[in-house]
Parts: sequence; structure tokens; C-alpha cells
Amino acid sequence: MGKIMRAIGLMSGTSMDGIDVALIETDGEDVVERGPSQTRTYPKQFREQIQAGIKEAPVLKHRLDRPGRLAELEQEITRQHADAVRWFMEDHGIKIGDIAAIGFHGQTILHVRAPRLARTGHAIEWWPRSARVDEGGTFTVQLGDGRLLANLTGIDVVYDLRAADAAAGGEGAPLAPVYHRALAAKLPERPVVVLNIGGVANVTWIGRDGALLAFDTGPGNAMIDDWMLRCRGVSRDEDGALAAAGRVHDDYVMQYLRHSYFGEPPPKSLDRNAFLLELVEGFSPQDGAATLTAFTATSIARAREHFPEQPKLWVVSGGGRRNKTLMAMIAERVESAVAPAEAAGMDGDALEAEAWAYLAVRSLKGLPITFPGTTGAPRPLTGGVLATAK
Repeated sequence: MGKIMRAIGLMSGTSMDGIDVALIETDGEDVVERGPSQTRTYPKQFREQIQAGIKEAPVLKHRLDRPGRLAELEQEITRQHADAVRWFMEDHGIKIGDIAAIGFHGQTILHVRAPRLARTGHAIEWWPRSARVDEGGTFTVQLGDGRLLANLTGIDVVYDLRAADAAAGGEGAPLAPVYHRALAAKLPERPVVVLNIGGVANVTWIGRDGALLAFDTGPGNAMIDDWMLRCRGVSRDEDGALAAAGRVHDDYVMQYLRHSYFGEPPPKSLDRNAFLLELVEGFSPQDGAATLTAFTATSIARAREHFPEQPKLWVVSGGGRRNKTLMAMIAERVESAVAPAEAAGMDGDALEAEAWAYLAVRSLKGLPITFPGTTGAPRPLTGGVLATAK
């Protein structure tokens, strides 16, 4: 057994609702002891600033100068994460010296697969980091200054965990599968799928021998949340109540499913805004919610086409597991047992943040964090950049 380390993981996902903070103790391999976790919600005004940053982000594909507003947003995102760490540590009586490292995801503002971009063959430089466009790879940008976070917290930070994979021609996502496998080792079922429903939905298929296959299945909560904000001025469809009151327009679901993404083999990954709401523009709020929910559920079910063997159990994490209508639609379509993460001894809210803590430890030990079956990397790769606290 390797050295056990205590690490904090930070996750701000594509739902943009806040920062998940989680503590684990791990050797980066088989030993995982889950600690406390909390979520610090973003203020509404700051969430709107992030949304504005996402709209501005596509200029990164065309400009080599510094996008000043995004640089300012990155600094504020980092400060928000530092505040979340301090708040978490104070609440749980954790001292700086107790933590080996922080795994820092940052806020994704752009994740576009290279075939959709002009292949430049060089890094697109912008302060304080660079996003890469490599032949066959992915253009991925997460706002978050690891060096600043280390200085603000006094704890070493492992960040930019996607960059090495993307530079090597991988998708740069998803990164949690190796942690999913560590947690699923305690489950009797094989194969098993861990399904995370955030803004984008992704699956990790874990075979009988521990083999991994992972990819984004399509939209998660993003389209439903955007529809609710447009029609009702709220951030989500609570319990799936609005969708439950509407009618699914199956022909429109099929139109969405004609997107070329669904015909591509995995590994593959998606940007949050890959699909647009215009297709359901004229629907009632209820029918729009129902149709978009059915689209998410059906695209998740279509992931089965790529599995080497059908799973005995689907374990669902992320905010989408709270949407009763979505969960019912998924269960109906996958024709297998579907259970929230808690029923499998996991924490569906903290899982991604825990994964980032686990990945930070693996990075410190030089262990691989991405694999050919998870991101399409040419070989198992480690990754991450270490920022040492001063």
C-alpha cells in the first residue's frame, strides 16, 4: 500500500451553480476514505458573470491577445474557490498542515473538439495559461489560476489536469472514471455504469476485469435548466415537476438525436452548449421541459450501443439524480437497475469533487489519470501542474 494522503477536491461544473468541496484520504489507488463535503453556492450575479464569460469564450479560437474580461473573471473564480476552501476548513476544524494538496478543476468555459476548429498546430497563448489545439485533440479551457489559489490558501495545488491529455490528442474529458473504478470496487455487480448528470451527462462503464470505457452521452441538465430560466425565471425543474406535466414530442427528440455526435464512437466529449433550444422554441413550458428531459434520457440510453457488455446496474450521481421525471425516463429506457449514488454507498453531490482530490494524489505520485478507453489518449497518461504554496 502506498502512502496515504489527505487531499481536498474542488469542482465547479457546467451547471455553474457553485463550488463543491470534498476531503478524502487515499493512496491514489485502492484505498479511499471519504471525508466531509460541502457546497458553496455562487451568488446569482456571479453566475451571470460566468455565463457571460462562456458567451465570450469562443473568441479564444480566433485571437492570440489577452481577453481582459476573462482574465478578470479567472481571478475572481480563483478567489471564490479560496474562500470556499477556508470556509470548509474552518467548519471542519482542518489545519493547513493536514492537507497534502488541493485538486483544482476550475470553471470550464469552453470544451470544443479539434475537428470543429481550424488546426493551428500551435498553442493559443493567453494569460495566465495556454489552451491547446492539437491535431486530433481538443480545445479545452478552464478558468482558474492554480498558483494564485496556492498562495491564497497556503496549500499546494494540482491544477490544469486536462491539458496533458488534450495535448497528446485525447478528449481531455471525462477525468473521473479512474475514481469511479476505485469506488465501484466495493460493489458486487459487474459490469456497472456510473452515470454523472451535470450540465453534460457522462458515463463510466466498468467491466468485470476493471476495464474502463467513458464518454459524454449528450446533454445533462443544461438544456432543461436553460429552458426553465427562459420560461420560468428559475434555475431548474424542481423534481421534474414541469416536465411531468407536459407531453413529450418524440419527433423533436429524434431530430435532436440526428446530431452527428451520436453516431461517433467513444471516447468523445461535448461542450455544454453543443445543442440549442431553438428547436423547441414554440412549445409550451411544460411540453418543452418534457421534450428536453426525454432527449437527455434517450441520449443517455443510447450509450448502451457502445458498451462491450450491458451493465447490471446504473449508479447515478450529479444534480440530475434529483429530477424524478428524468430518473424515471432513464430507468424506462436503459432497461436495467438504476439507483442514485447514495444507494451504492457513494455521495452523488460530492463525487466529482472527491474525484479531483483523488486525481491530485495520483498526479503527485505520477500515476495515470487518463486512459485510451476514457479520453482516447494514445496511452495511459498522468497530468496536472503543481503550484507550490509560498
